[in-house]
Amino acid sequence: PLYQCPNFLFIIMGVVIIAIIIFSYYVGIHYIAPELLIILLALASIILLISGSMIVNSFERLAWVNKTKSEFVSIVAHQLRSPLSSLRWSLELLGDEKTGHLSEKQKEIFEIVNKSNKRMIDLVNDLLNVCRIEEGRLKINPQEISLEEIVESVVKEFLPLAKEKKVNIVLEKEKNLPLVYVDPERIRMVIQNLIDNAIKYSKKEGGKVKVSLLKENNQIKFTVKDNGIGIPAILQKRVFEKFFRAKNYPPQREISGTGLGLFIAKGIIKMSGGEINFQSKEGKGSTFWFTLPIKSKK
Repeated sequence: PLYQCPNFLFIIMGVVIIAIIIFSYYVGIHYIAPELLIILLALASIILLISGSMIVNSFERLAWVNKTKSEFVSIVAHQLRSPLSSLRWSLELLGDEKTGHLSEKQKEIFEIVNKSNKRMIDLVNDLLNVCRIEEGRLKINPQEISLEEIVESVVKEFLPLAKEKKVNIVLEKEKNLPLVYVDPERIRMVIQNLIDNAIKYSKKEGGKVKVSLLKENNQIKFTVKDNGIGIPAILQKRVFEKFFRAKNYPPQREISGTGLGLFIAKGIIKMSGGEINFQSKEGKGSTFWFTLPIKSKK
């Protein structure tokens, strides 16, 4: 909200101070004695000083609370990651056919536990990445890479999910695209998130996802377009906020997610020197894209 923005509040204070000075000048000239005017100005200055101090203290406390919250989330996430990783390895060992035969019921239960564990690990990793982005500690290890190869790999990775969801996924790309200097793992994470969202939010029947990669001026542009439920116009300004998830999908179609993916994606693209944005219309689908500058290691 605007009233919570420090710059806005200080501008308002400045306008009020100027208004008081002008008002005092005209009143002092036409109506009251200079001595009384000095007293009024002194009182107004004291009131402004007290209110300004209260505003500054409030924002300092807000910053402290936000920092403490981020540190708490980071510590908890770190503490959770080790036991969850241990549990994952244990589950993989139990699921190995060499350790013994599992009945169909046991396999079903095992699969549920395994998926739940994976979701928890993903959530913990997302929380850690959010904390690092907010604190400017997210590590970026850029390399000269072919974005084309990463996109092709991720599309192949999502083909089974697309088939399961009855979504037709198509990749279109220009030939001989130049290399980009970015962190391959971080960019891969962004591409995975955008394609995953496109598949999950596509139409339940006849879903289509179009992935494209092309050169645009001195940039490489990645685009993913779906024909799904879209995002209501009133909610679009919140799309890249933490924990945001649109709730306009049908009740019978529960869609899993943490609401952190797009926040993380925006942070990674920004740190990589690119831009990310989208267009969407409720009931017509969404188009998300990001651009990365074409530049070498030099």
